[in-house]
Amino acid sequence: MASSDVEGDKYRSYLYGEGEKNTKWRFGAPPNYDVVNKFFEEGRTNIWPPGSLEEKVQNLVKTWEMEMFHKTCFEDYKTVDPNKYTFSLNGRKAVTLEEKRKLGGGYNTFMQTSLPEEYRCYNPAIETVDSSHVAFTTAFPRGFALEVLKVYSGPPVIVYKFRHWGYKEGPFKGHAPTGELVELFGIAVFQLDEQMKIVKVEFFLDRGELLGGLMRGDNMKEEALSCPVLGRTG
Repeated sequence: MASSDVEGDKYRSYLYGEGEKNTKWRFGAPPNYDVVNKFFEEGRTNIWPPGSLEEKVQNLVKTWEMEMFHKTCFEDYKTVDPNKYTFSLNGRKAVTLEEKRKLGGGYNTFMQTSLPEEYRCYNPAIETVDSSHVAFTTAFPRGFALEVLKVYSGPPVIVYKFRHWGYKEGPFKGHAPTGELVELFGIAVFQLDEQMKIVKVEFFLDRGELLGGLMRGDNMKEEALSCPVLGRTG
């Protein structure tokens, strides 16, 4: 599993160093996680012992997430085997990296739904990787932190419970900032191969848990008010 860099980010590998000199970054350079790392350290519920399975899984997940969001070429991924990797959400059909990209990647991957379009308070079908990134980073200016709450099994099949959280200090889809805590809990399964590369990822979560917090706020649009299914997933 990934280990943290000696220099750079203490929770994520494969950001700096000789191995990343030719990496193509979505925004032209490696992302800086200083703000969200501070936010994470202030709000986490556990401090895992150095070298523990929980710390290793947490760092792996943070590194995987960084690569999925910020590296534009599959060949630059170090945590996964690009030729074997598949992703699925809530039991849906697994998709390859290329199919995942067609879904819009990034946050869109986790916002998949089978709801009719007229009931979608956030519609991944019309959002791009860039528009979704802007929407969520604007809503959470200090970041949407991640912690691993419990590890049920270690490699080669890692099963863990996670918590994402942030404060809605910016607007989201026409809804004014509230400053309120927004949390998302879920379960994930990572399958690793003999080279400790991720080849299969499964997430189980309720997207309405996240959107319910984000859609609160003043200046609510009429169409947002009509959404009756914030607490459900497709």
